Amino acid sequence: MSVPFRRLLVANRSEIAIRVFRAATELGISTIAVYAEEDKLSLHRFKADEAYQIGKGKGPVEAYLSIDEIIRVAKEAKADAIHPGYGLLSESPEFAEACAAAGIVFIGPSPKTLRMLGNKVDARNLAVSVGVPVMPASPPLPDDPEKVKALAREVGYPVMLKASWGGGGRGMRPIDSEDTLLDAVFTAKREAKAAFGKDEVYLEKLVRRARHVEVQVLGDAHGTLVHLYERDCSIQRRNQKVIERAPAPYLDPATRQELCAAALRIAGGTDYVGAGTVEFLMDVDSGKFYFIEVNPRVQVEHTVTEVICDLDIVKAQIRIAEGKRIGVATEDGGYETGIPPQALIEPRGHAMQCRITTENPENNFIPDYGRIIAYRGATGFGIRIDGGTAYSGAVVTRWYDPLLEKVTAWASTPGEAIARMERALREYRIRGVATNLPFLESVLSHPKFRSNQYTTRFIDETPELFHLPPRRDRATKLLTYIADVTVNGHPETRGRALPPADARRPVVPHFDAAPAPGTKQRLDQLGPEKFAAWMKDQKQVLITDTTMRDGHQSLLATRVRTYDIAAVASAYAKGLPQLLSLECWGGATFDVAMRFLGEDPWERLARIREASPNILTQMLLRGANGVGYTNYPDNVVKEFVRRTAAAGMDLFRIFDCLNWTENMRVAIDAVCDAAKLAEGAVCYTGDIFDPARAKYDLTYYIRMAKELEKAGCHILAIKDMAGLLKPAQARVLVAALKNEIGLPIHLHTHDTSGIAGATILAAIDAGVDAVDGAMDAMSGNTSQPCLGSVVEALRHTPRDPGLDPEAIRQISFYWEAVRTQYAAFESDLKAGASEVYLHEMPGGQFTNLKEQARSLGLETRWHEVAKAYRAANDLFGDIVKVTPSSKVVGDMALMMVSQNITSAEVLDPKTDMAFPASVVEMLRGDLGQPLGGWPKALQDKALKDIKPITDRPGARLPAADLDATRKEVEVKIGRPLEGDELMSYLMYPKVFTDYAAMQGKYGPVSVLPTPVFFYGMKLGEEIAVELERGKSLVLRLQTIGETDEEGKVRVFFELNGQPRIVKVPNRSAKATVEVRRKAEEGNDTHVAAPMPGAVSTIAVKKGEAVKAGDVLLTIEAMKMETALHAPRDGTVTELLVRPGAQIDAKDLLVVLS
Repeated sequence: MSVPFRRLLVANRSEIAIRVFRAATELGISTIAVYAEEDKLSLHRFKADEAYQIGKGKGPVEAYLSIDEIIRVAKEAKADAIHPGYGLLSESPEFAEACAAAGIVFIGPSPKTLRMLGNKVDARNLAVSVGVPVMPASPPLPDDPEKVKALAREVGYPVMLKASWGGGGRGMRPIDSEDTLLDAVFTAKREAKAAFGKDEVYLEKLVRRARHVEVQVLGDAHGTLVHLYERDCSIQRRNQKVIERAPAPYLDPATRQELCAAALRIAGGTDYVGAGTVEFLMDVDSGKFYFIEVNPRVQVEHTVTEVICDLDIVKAQIRIAEGKRIGVATEDGGYETGIPPQALIEPRGHAMQCRITTENPENNFIPDYGRIIAYRGATGFGIRIDGGTAYSGAVVTRWYDPLLEKVTAWASTPGEAIARMERALREYRIRGVATNLPFLESVLSHPKFRSNQYTTRFIDETPELFHLPPRRDRATKLLTYIADVTVNGHPETRGRALPPADARRPVVPHFDAAPAPGTKQRLDQLGPEKFAAWMKDQKQVLITDTTMRDGHQSLLATRVRTYDIAAVASAYAKGLPQLLSLECWGGATFDVAMRFLGEDPWERLARIREASPNILTQMLLRGANGVGYTNYPDNVVKEFVRRTAAAGMDLFRIFDCLNWTENMRVAIDAVCDAAKLAEGAVCYTGDIFDPARAKYDLTYYIRMAKELEKAGCHILAIKDMAGLLKPAQARVLVAALKNEIGLPIHLHTHDTSGIAGATILAAIDAGVDAVDGAMDAMSGNTSQPCLGSVVEALRHTPRDPGLDPEAIRQISFYWEAVRTQYAAFESDLKAGASEVYLHEMPGGQFTNLKEQARSLGLETRWHEVAKAYRAANDLFGDIVKVTPSSKVVGDMALMMVSQNITSAEVLDPKTDMAFPASVVEMLRGDLGQPLGGWPKALQDKALKDIKPITDRPGARLPAADLDATRKEVEVKIGRPLEGDELMSYLMYPKVFTDYAAMQGKYGPVSVLPTPVFFYGMKLGEEIAVELERGKSLVLRLQTIGETDEEGKVRVFFELNGQPRIVKVPNRSAKATVEVRRKAEEGNDTHVAAPMPGAVSTIAVKKGEAVKAGDVLLTIEAMKMETALHAPRDGTVTELLVRPGAQIDAKDLLVVLS
């Protein structure tokens, strides 16, 4: 006669405890939870009607293995029955006996059955007695190492090491030879003891090409046994199941029937009562199956069987324990146990289960732990979720199994079930801890999985499963960046001028017209040569807007961000389609974008090109220096030009920092090969009217222009980088060049002196074909002349460029508002400065050199720096000064001022001094040759014994191996290179790797509004961030916590309406608790913790010599032990932990000499 339970205690934790509580609640039974101290925040505690702590003073796992404690709580709580779940005490006959002695029903088989089936050796003997084939195996292994070796040889390698008690893969290890046998055996014994309370292990013959199939059985106390068909559990890692399916998709009906019948024979041989699983190994090649073991409990993967059979296995366990019968109908049309007779049990459709764990597939599946800062699960038709402690704010501890949730998908066909599971996994968002979600998706999408061609070694033998896309987690990274800047400030703006509190927000002007065809379409139609001819034929002057590159480089230290530049590109396309070009790339912007702004310069180019499809894009190319500050191999320059042209660049302004045509030829040829416009630049310096500067007279510029024309340039640029070209000189220079060469002429100048507008107009009168200007709000001073004013000056004249003044004003208003956000980078130059004719600094160099002087504490001595700049130029023989030569002159000037050195002392052979490295490199010939060569006395003093070169530096450099470099960089940054990132690395190796690290830490910061990027957010502020087209975030800063003992601050946000907490260091505070040292990446003398956990054993002592591969110590985490081996031969110089010490991933544990 059955007696219903009133109160049920679950002697387990997390997901399975919750699963049992739910079943019991549906049956009207009150539920009781137990929990260890370390589990006090586990969700299962709160899902029960009552919860009681157990095992005070015991370890986190030991508490759940304490039979006395659980029985005590069960008695005090007046429980009728105890459900053991799976793992822990679920297979302990002693526990079942203790329950019986206390008068409490144990929901599971009898102690006798548990002893027979729980001990895998006895279970094998049972299988043999009922005619079920078994694998060759050993008896329980003794402690004697020699006897262990003999037993292994008797079974025959390879063997599988298994724990006699328990499951979940604990203690299981494949062993191929005697070399690793003993180490594996004794480690497995410790694991088994920790997990199951018994250290008995044995060996079994290993079948390499095998499948794991198991049959679910149920038996009642009245002798009735049924099976619920099979499950495929072949997708395993470390012998733990990862994905389970039901039914097994590769079984034919005959084999299925034979398999299920064998399972019932084994269960019948023990008078089995309750739920159990009979596991088999199936040889793929022969099709034969072999008994492995019986798990006398409910399995983790019981869910897939439940959904295809539409039966509740856990409810059936409880009802069977109450004495109810299988297959006996009730008056309401159901069955006493919920289980019909065998003939009526039929699988329906296909199901699979994925276990979502906090194991990191990119770090050898090391379990991760910490706080889940964001959680979004999956739901929908055909999806079932069985979860443990998985929610935003939940803490995953290091003490227990890393399982978060089980996702079960059901569908009518295997293919549809896979598709449904993939959809569900993609819906998940779990942040704060690593998960195996990407790996699960990788398995599901693999052709072998989809075609059922896998074995139990599928994961081990399929390395492409681990080629996972990098985890983007962009929202969390951006919140971390915002929190950091909000708490600590931005290093670029800290302590500098702030934007006005009432600053106008930039609004991009709207123009109704669609972009009219412009110069881009004309170039595509005509090609470079005919386009140049078209330029020469134009009566109106053509205008280039430099705001997006040289304008802000000269005024604001190149700090204007892609966010502000790309936003207005479409307004140019619609409002000013008559522009010749948008100078938007190259020069210092490439370097600064990565170094200071955390942006990809290629993304900037792509966004401008897309938004402004009708206007030529223009860049500044430093000849053999590319967009860097040094010479590069010829093949690197060629590849850079090729990739830049493919990315959307149309017009390349090519110059050499010393006006050495020889250094420009490779770049010119590469641009011509790409069918783009090659604009060769003559850098203007000195004064063509000054007889004292006859080195750079009119003849010099005409000669160089002819060299560039002969080299294949389509356009000639006069690059007046310092703004030294005066109106009268411009008139003469342009007229002379127009007479001497057949190329269109494009003038670029700077307004540092305040009269560049007059120079532009004089050049236009003389017939110049194109001029550069900056949008009004970004013009003047060290930038270009005011574009709007030049246009107005030419209105109603034969050379009217035809640009709309109103469109110019609207776009200028936008730039005016943008500029206020960069107040921190404004120079203190308030008006024109005739001093430029003294120092001759390029416009961009002027602001950058001021920044350098400020950082060296020379800000108040700026006029001395300016004089020293001219003095340094004269020391070098009066050279052309433009990046990178201008930077070298600046380095020399700063050294002279900071060390109070005069020109005479520099030249004095008796005065010993250390020249800046950049000076030595330039005088050696690394940048090329100036007109007339380098002053010999200075060169000899700076170079000492170094021999100078006089030929082209790039010709001396071996070709770069681009494929090898790509592989090298990918190792350095830990991910595949994307797009044109290889070119970024080749230009700036250190800058790029630092940028990649910043991107990895903070994500795509280029999407943040500029005030947020530089200053963080204000309390209560809400912003919208567009990650990409169609994907945006809504962020709100709620509050900022106090600095904790670790020196960190909790910053509270709302992300799309959901709370999100980010913890960042307060760099102005000191931690009050000791923080462990971290191992240095790439340092092979440092042995780091691969995962968080506790130190289990230490095998060495300080001063001990070790060999590569020697075990140093073992770490225990989530019931698994991991041995750490010496990476090389050496001596232990530091041992930084003790047994029992709690450690974090990357903590430094051992230092070797």
